[in-house]
Amino acid sequence: MSDSTKATVIGAAPEGASDPASGARAVREMFTSIAPRYDLLNHVLSFNVDRLWWRRTARTFASILRRPDAHILDLCCGTGDMTFALRRQADKSAKILGADFSHAMLQRANAKSAGTSLRWVEADALTLPFPDEQFDLITAAFGFRNLADYDAGLREIARLLRPNGECGILDFGEPSGVMGKLYRVYFKRVLPAVGTLISGVKGPYAYLPASVERFPSPEEMLDRMRRAGFREASWTPYTFGIAGLYRGKK
Repeated sequence: MSDSTKATVIGAAPEGASDPASGARAVREMFTSIAPRYDLLNHVLSFNVDRLWWRRTARTFASILRRPDAHILDLCCGTGDMTFALRRQADKSAKILGADFSHAMLQRANAKSAGTSLRWVEADALTLPFPDEQFDLITAAFGFRNLADYDAGLREIARLLRPNGECGILDFGEPSGVMGKLYRVYFKRVLPAVGTLISGVKGPYAYLPASVERFPSPEEMLDRMRRAGFREASWTPYTFGIAGLYRGKK
């Protein structure tokens, strides 16, 4: 897909979705259907590299996480792996909250967090139930790409951040060169087949490569971040550009 086509994209659009509302419903249903095997599939399909990406992202924001009484929000948290990575870097007094609109995913996050101070909220990332300027850091790992409206999602993050607060959006990319060719074969053919086999559900793992291809290029995404009110917007590629971290400051 060309950059000019990507620039016109509003947000995620699963097959059969006719508008943002139906797209959001389709995404929620997909993640609910794979929730029982979600963690296993993430680790298997990424060869456990996903754990390195979460840890690297958390370390990037260590200076914020280690502040006494820091307020942190992990958006589109799923079963909480990014949230847990943040907690491992954080001061004991930091308040860390995970939010997701899939009840099934949050049930698993809640079970995994027993005995910790982590809290979970079931909410849509485009209409979050928090007052303005509540958080020092907002992250989203492999979930922002699934929002029905990317610009609205960025504006909501900006609304919730305190002045000089930061955001970190970790998501998939499309590497170039020989690595890109090998990656696309794996991502478009092998991954959907293995994901479907293990989960027993076809739709989500056919949707995944299409959603990555649809997602804005790093240049376009950084431009959207600047328009939403972020300064010092940057993108750091992880593992040859298979994934990358978008970072910005309010």
